[in-house]
Amino acid sequence: MRSPTGASAALLLRISQGFAKPLVSVALALEYQATCHLPEHRLASGLRESDVDDFINTLISLAAPVDIHFLWRPQLRDPGDEMVLETAVSGQAAAIVTFNRRDFGSAPKSFGIAVLLPGEALKRTRQ
Repeated sequence: MRSPTGASAALLLRISQGFAKPLVSVALALEYQATCHLPEHRLASGLRESDVDDFINTLISLAAPVDIHFLWRPQLRDPGDEMVLETAVSGQAAAIVTFNRRDFGSAPKSFGIAVLLPGEALKRTRQ
């Protein structure tokens, strides 16, 4: 959302073309919505609130829904990151894509989930 020319934007384009499938739970969708509407992110992206809503709705429409039947908490320091990990574990994700790799520590690895930077995930969609 913040950089239309970065690896994250290119990865979203690949996702829209069917080369990867993100996962989303209800809690994670709400977390994305709250985070993307923070003034710091809206100002950095230059988007209006309605544009942010369009972005979130499009992202969610591209994602596979995941029902959370078991909470894996606590594994991480940040409750927002916990939702990402829970969705990845419950949805049997191959990877979590984030700029906050350090915040996830070794917890995802114990579930067989890689933690990748957007550029690394983009490379995987091209292989």
